[in-house]
Amino acid sequence: MFAKRLLQKAVNHHHHSQHSLQQESMTSADLDLRVAAHYGIPSTASILAFDPVQRLLAIGTLDGRIKVIGGDGIEGLLISPKQLPYKYIEFLHNQGYLVSILNDNNIQVWNLEGRCLVCSLEWESNITAFSVIHGSNLMYVGDEYALLAVVKYDADEGKLLQLPYHISADSLSEAAEFPFPTNQPIVGLLPQPGSSGNRVLIAYQNGLLILWDVSEAQIVFIGGGKDLQLKDGVVKPTDEVNIDSPENTIEHQLGEKEISALCWASSNGSILAVGYVDGDILFWNTSSAASIKGQQALSSSNNVVKLRLSSSERRLPVIVLQWSTLNKSHNDSDGQLFIYGGDEIGSDEVLTVLTLDWSSGMGNLRCVGRTDLTLTGSFADMILLPNSATIAGNHRADAFVLTNPGQLHFYDETSLSALISQQEKKPSVSALEFPVVIPTTNPTMTAARLIRTATGENSLKSLSELSSVVNLGSLPTSLDEGEVQGIKVAGLSSPVSRMDFCSFTLNLAVGSESGLVRIYNLKGRSDGVKFLSVTETKCEAHSLSQGKGPQCIAVFSLTNSRVQALQFVKHGGKLAVGFECGHVAMLDTSSLSILFFIKDAYFSSSPVISMTWKEITNPQGLLKSSKLSETKSPVHPAEEVMFILTKDANIHLICGNTGNMIIPRPWHLKKESIAISMYVIDGRISASKVSDANPPEEASKDTSTKNESMAGSSPIPIDSLEVDQDYNSENAYSEERLLNSLILLCCVDSVQLYSTKSVIQGNNEPIRKVKHARRCIWTATLKKVEKVWGLTLLFQTGEIEIRSIPDLELVKESSLMSILRWNCKANMDKTMSSDDAHITLANGHETVFISLLAAENDFRIPESLPCLHDAVLAAAADAALSVSLNQKKKQSTAPAILGGIVKGLKGGKMVQSGDSTATPKSRFDHLEGMFCKSQQWDSVPALDHQENLELNIDDIEIDEPLRMTSTSTSHDVDNKRREGDSERDRLFQGGTSDTKPRVRTAEEVKAKYRKAEDASSVASQARNKLMERGQKLEKLSKRTEDLQNGAEDFASMANELVKTLEARKWWHI
Repeated sequence: MFAKRLLQKAVNHHHHSQHSLQQESMTSADLDLRVAAHYGIPSTASILAFDPVQRLLAIGTLDGRIKVIGGDGIEGLLISPKQLPYKYIEFLHNQGYLVSILNDNNIQVWNLEGRCLVCSLEWESNITAFSVIHGSNLMYVGDEYALLAVVKYDADEGKLLQLPYHISADSLSEAAEFPFPTNQPIVGLLPQPGSSGNRVLIAYQNGLLILWDVSEAQIVFIGGGKDLQLKDGVVKPTDEVNIDSPENTIEHQLGEKEISALCWASSNGSILAVGYVDGDILFWNTSSAASIKGQQALSSSNNVVKLRLSSSERRLPVIVLQWSTLNKSHNDSDGQLFIYGGDEIGSDEVLTVLTLDWSSGMGNLRCVGRTDLTLTGSFADMILLPNSATIAGNHRADAFVLTNPGQLHFYDETSLSALISQQEKKPSVSALEFPVVIPTTNPTMTAARLIRTATGENSLKSLSELSSVVNLGSLPTSLDEGEVQGIKVAGLSSPVSRMDFCSFTLNLAVGSESGLVRIYNLKGRSDGVKFLSVTETKCEAHSLSQGKGPQCIAVFSLTNSRVQALQFVKHGGKLAVGFECGHVAMLDTSSLSILFFIKDAYFSSSPVISMTWKEITNPQGLLKSSKLSETKSPVHPAEEVMFILTKDANIHLICGNTGNMIIPRPWHLKKESIAISMYVIDGRISASKVSDANPPEEASKDTSTKNESMAGSSPIPIDSLEVDQDYNSENAYSEERLLNSLILLCCVDSVQLYSTKSVIQGNNEPIRKVKHARRCIWTATLKKVEKVWGLTLLFQTGEIEIRSIPDLELVKESSLMSILRWNCKANMDKTMSSDDAHITLANGHETVFISLLAAENDFRIPESLPCLHDAVLAAAADAALSVSLNQKKKQSTAPAILGGIVKGLKGGKMVQSGDSTATPKSRFDHLEGMFCKSQQWDSVPALDHQENLELNIDDIEIDEPLRMTSTSTSHDVDNKRREGDSERDRLFQGGTSDTKPRVRTAEEVKAKYRKAEDASSVASQARNKLMERGQKLEKLSKRTEDLQNGAEDFASMANELVKTLEARKWWHI
């Protein structure tokens, strides 16, 4: 009766004239397509960096993105305006900034707190080496023309500044007083550990190594050359090898060797490990004092040792070198060297870990162990995470290894340390996969559903219960064996094809490719529950054991065809299921029974694509039923209408209670097409037809689409394109309201808008139509303030369009490439989902949430996410470092205070800085002053002769506590240097470095010390100087006592914090 009456009403329907309101038009200013949240590691990841204080790991990519990962669920994505690979990324440690360099030599600075690009600087030449001075905002830059420059980031101005200081290879050649090629690019820059940036190791491509002292403006060490005799040792895979043993020692002439990797192999910067393109590894002793000018000072083989991983003549280049000092090392003479490359060409791709010892001297370097770590995927980069400061000699480190595509492997310090004690021939260690928030691989994600839960008091509870189900593996089903708690179910292990969730009942419905429909209850029951196995002909009940958590309460097996559509209706009371074979089922989730199952061939044989359910209420009594009038139940008179769309673009209307057809034949398009989706939009259409002389206004046209308004069709004034805000009457329509609604049909080649009345009548003339120039693969509606406002379309090319509703005008265009740097891949639409204002997508190891509306912030991004920079932690670390350094001045052997605070905190990338001793910014004022003036080479000394100076107490000036000031200018530095020079002249009285006393004549003594005043004046002057010296000593003693008390107080607080943090990993802190 209901179906017949609704059809008759549609045929005879006349809408009374009324004043209706037009829908507010959408503009491009209302839209802002941006990444709201990003999880996972990009498949194009290529380079790593780490901030040891803030515990942040940065991953640079080949497409201009930087992924930042930290503890407390921190994950951020920084996207460069340029889609280019990153060749260098470094943190400004504990300052909240990240510096990156693109392949086009564009230096960028990112603000981690604001997750935005602050500034950039275009470098004129090709940057071939880069390093940040640890703990400062100063950076060394080396280029292809062998020029070393210095860049500073001014946080106050938000600018990158190139300072006047620079060093050329020609200048260094003059200072060294021996010629060497000056046209070689700089390939490595390493600030020496413990030097606070004053000394930097410069490595040239031809193998030349120079350790330069900035403050003294002199060369401290030179390595590399053609006349050096080397000891050569081959490291075997397992047996212990003494590199300088007679059977493994070969004399070599060191020619020009191209450098490919280098790192400090000691915590104090005394040993340097260098890898070469030919597969060799050389260890250089940079602490050897040069007593004569020229390169001959390094002729001794005790200062350099050669190491090879293979005896083969053809070996791979050494790509990566990383060093970790062992925990047991007391004299910094043993540790682990991580090597990628250097092995025989054609060998398996491995990461080699060598345990080395040179406690008997550099000339007696021994390899006491070797382990080859097998890699999953091709190697991209690695980084060591040592403790930021040593604690009683604890130097152990964790390691991250990045492989392609986008796989991050973790080796903890325990497993790496175990390599030393393993006596077996082939020691092994397994890597841990980096934990991901949303797993998309192993197994591969096949379906996704973005659900907006009901608001109210139970919202947080619902979310917490839902989040407890990470994947189907955590539900009480054994997918591999096809069982539910011991009950065998055929087809249970087939991939998931569709899902839906009801926030009212906390039921989760899962459809599979085998046609099974499983229903889980996420509440769980502690008193046990029955599990039903339901088919079309029978129902079997099984008792499940008691247990908390999600429970599988039913499995429906009606056909072996793939589940194509799945939707909870009536607040979770019913579940509508559409199959690939065209069958439709309605399930009762309360009684876990089948209400109806339509499988007649005349209905449809095309796959079901979309289903929309509407409830029809009739408070005016249009529906009169004696049964309803006689019952005492508070149920309101109601009927249900199901709109069913099949892949061949046919629309079926059936009764949601009985499954009876509302229209005898399915509605179809004039021209065959492939349907994607269908939306029933609430609205009212004016029945006053537009004459041919006054056609409706056409929507805007663009080069890629054709928007058509059909002649003779109605304009589209809308009362309200909205959803009823009262969810207790969700989808509740009167018959009048249903007939005034709109049906939006999306196909691969077009989007068409129809009135529901015309569809029921069988009229296939659209109100609006837009033809696509490329294939559309996915759509979603966009709402604002509960009003359907727009339509989002994704095309096979990766382009995105947003069109307004109801006029279907093009409002905004974008693409996956511009937003995410993604290409559209096959079956990507299977894992796409949306709510009213967000889209979620998955690609490889990545999952992303895109926000569409400019004012939309339902995810409270970035407010809801932890900040990438913790200002409180940064202030505490700076205070700890200041106290630590003051304490070191008094007692150099005391452990660093910071080590007591952040036990377990990991250190920075050693290949870049190698300096685990952090330094407060004030320590770099003098160094920055040197950089702020141009380097003068007229009086540059050659090699460091390491002369010792004696200071007098009268040369010490005790000032009041200094205020934190800005960077010194070059003029201030010049004045201070002149004052220092005059003090030195007064101290040494124009003497030379010769410390032998010289006998002076009586005339010289009288001329020097005879005063014009009398004896009493001279005595008074001497007494005043004595008193002044006493005051200085007293001030110095008091200052030392204050520093000691402050250090003790801070150490006590640090020890308490250690007890809290020592058992936690860095990503849990």
